[in-house]
Formats: sequence, structure tokens, C-alpha cells
Amino acid sequence: MPVAAGIAYRKSDGGGSKPGPPPLVFIHGAGGSSLHWPAHLRRLPGLEIFALDLPGHGDSAGESADTIAEKAQQVLAWKTSLGLGACVFAGHSMGGAIAQMLALDHPSAVAGLILVGTGGRLRVHPTILAMTESSDQYPQAIESILTWSFSASADARMVELSGKRMLQVPAQVVHADFVACNRFDILSRLGEIDCPVLVLCGSEDQLTPQKYSQYLAEQIPDASFEVIAEAGHMVMLEKPVQVAELIHDFMQRIRA
Repeated sequence: MPVAAGIAYRKSDGGGSKPGPPPLVFIHGAGGSSLHWPAHLRRLPGLEIFALDLPGHGDSAGESADTIAEKAQQVLAWKTSLGLGACVFAGHSMGGAIAQMLALDHPSAVAGLILVGTGGRLRVHPTILAMTESSDQYPQAIESILTWSFSASADARMVELSGKRMLQVPAQVVHADFVACNRFDILSRLGEIDCPVLVLCGSEDQLTPQKYSQYLAEQIPDASFEVIAEAGHMVMLEKPVQVAELIHDFMQRIRA
């Protein structure tokens, strides 16, 4: 994988031609990687797409920042190093927090947002914070997180693979991610987001319940809201075709 500004990334040009929609940048959630976005999403036709491994995750070296603002600065540095113009940032959970922070603090860098299973505030259960801080309890923490991340109908092999991938991420990286999420709160600033926004979530999301996404859609001026049935927090893994259709349609509304 190529690396820019300390962030490894996967890229697809989608067979697209310029002019067209701006680049689409996928940002994963806590303990995740670019593989949290399945190939069906990373290779949407007609779009230039980047899927990031944040520092400390996937193929990126380094440590995980413990604030969303710092993570947003890392993504901004990556974008700047590649000379990209305004992008659409698609963020899942923690990645959605990063995307919102970019839109608030660096609006000229953002052409639109796709917020997946996230919120304007992301409180983390104290037990998860404590368990991820302990290497001994880390596997148990991952087991609990997986239980809350998928719907009851999720494919068991997919859930197992997700757990194996998350266990490959060092405990201190995941702990820093959850600390960053727990500190994140921009509820009072949501009305300042001034770009087109697609908000979507799974109907069975237990980690960021549907009301979180609905509140985003109500408070952000130019936001649309979609709920995908029979899907949990990892909606893009459980229902990639439906998510891809929604994202593709949204991107056609935005031009560079």
C-alpha cells in the first residue's frame, strides 16, 4: 500500500473521468482499518476513492492519537501531501467524528460528508475503556465489542474475521481510539456544518443507536437520513450493496 504523511491507503480511480465528483475518502472506526470498507464500496464506478489506515492501524505505523481533533489533523496532512482538493469524507463511527471535525474546522477541505453509524457525541462505556487499557483483558473487550457491533442475522464468518482483524491492532491503539471517542462532543456545533451530508445507520445498531443518526440529520442543515434494515453498527460490512447504492447516488449530487 502507498503511504503519505504516515497514512497508508488503498486507491481506486473507478474508471472515472474528470470533471466529476470530488474524491471520496473512507475513514474507518475505532480499532479498524481500510478493510472495514468492503471492496464493493472501495471500487465504486466513476469515482476516485481512497480508503485510509489511520496511524497505528492496518498498514500504517505510528501511534493512535487520543483526540478526534488530532486525528482530523492527520487526515488533513495526508490530503495536503497528495495535493487533493476538497473531498467527500465518509466516516464510520470514530471516522464519522473525524469527518465532522474536518467539516467544522477545515470547511474548504470538505465537499460533503457521509456519516455512517456515528453521532455528534460518542460516549464509551467505562468497562470498555478499562478493558482496552489492559492487555490481559483486551481479547475479552473485543469479544464484547463484536457482540454489540453486528446484527443477529450477520454472517458468523464475517464476525469471526472482524474479530481476528481487530485483535491484530495493539490494545493501546484501540484504547486511544476509544479515549478519543469518549472525549468527542460537538452537539452544540452541528448546525455549523455547511456542506451536503448523507447520514445512514443500521436499524439494529447497538453502539450508536438510530437516534444518534437521526439527531445528526435533524441538526445539520443540508442532511439526508437513511436507515438500513436488519443491519447493526457494522452496516457497511453487513449490507454493502445497499450502502454502495446510497453512497453512489449521493456522490452524483456533488461536483468538484
